[in-house]
Amino acid sequence: MRWAALGVVYVVWGSTYLGIRFSIETMPPLLSAGARFVTAGLILALFLRGRMRMTWPQFGTAVLIGLLLPAWGNGLVVVAQQSVPSGLAALLVASVPLYVVLLRRIGGDRPPVVTYAGVVLGMVGLAVLLLDDVGGSTWWGPWLVLLAAFGWALGSYLSGRLPSADPFAMSAVEMVTGGVALTLVGVFAGEHVVLSEVSASSWWAWGYLVVFGSLLAFSAYVYVLGQLPVSTVATYAYVNPVIAVVLGLWLAGERFGPFQLVGGLLVVLAVVLVVRAERNCRT
Repeated sequence: MRWAALGVVYVVWGSTYLGIRFSIETMPPLLSAGARFVTAGLILALFLRGRMRMTWPQFGTAVLIGLLLPAWGNGLVVVAQQSVPSGLAALLVASVPLYVVLLRRIGGDRPPVVTYAGVVLGMVGLAVLLLDDVGGSTWWGPWLVLLAAFGWALGSYLSGRLPSADPFAMSAVEMVTGGVALTLVGVFAGEHVVLSEVSASSWWAWGYLVVFGSLLAFSAYVYVLGQLPVSTVATYAYVNPVIAVVLGLWLAGERFGPFQLVGGLLVVLAVVLVVRAERNCRT
């Protein structure tokens, strides 16, 4: 079950970068992301009903993680994708495992040497991928994605060290919290929605993000954070760029050259190294 859930995160989240790109073509980034998470969180809470009970410390954890993951982590990526191509955004988010290993080290953990080797190899793979231009962006866009990746890594790291309840109940509260935060920031930033100007493709993309990106993949992510080492879970950030680049080639006309092929193979090898090292560490 846990490996199947991680597989969902691997595959589905690789497609969300393209979904975000299409949704914000005619939707404001913060309000669309906020509505996405509030909608998904409320649907999940309604489905769970009696399983939503949790203590105040557990609720506090859910609120904090909601601010770090959906609001900080995903929200900044959505804003950055106004100028950063979807493939490049996915590549930069792959810095999450590096942040996670550093946080584990600061927290007193001693990850296996092979874990460090996998992280280094993964970053080399990303560097190779970046040798092939995936599109122009503003100077601040990539840095905003890297900041988003740190927030996501911090939330992932803390989620396994703070009081927790049913993972799906936690996921519902986290999504609603993050969605409300994004909506409030969007309102204060002056964003507004003109429904008549929202295209059909943006609506379809937004609906896909609600059902698959949030309800399915985000809930699966919260679940596996409690089942697998955080360094193993964080390897999704190595696989997502490969999927994002392929989808960009197929649906958005982005190029896929030899550098991207070599970099993608290095990334997959890094995933194998980290997963095997962490699995052996647990057994």
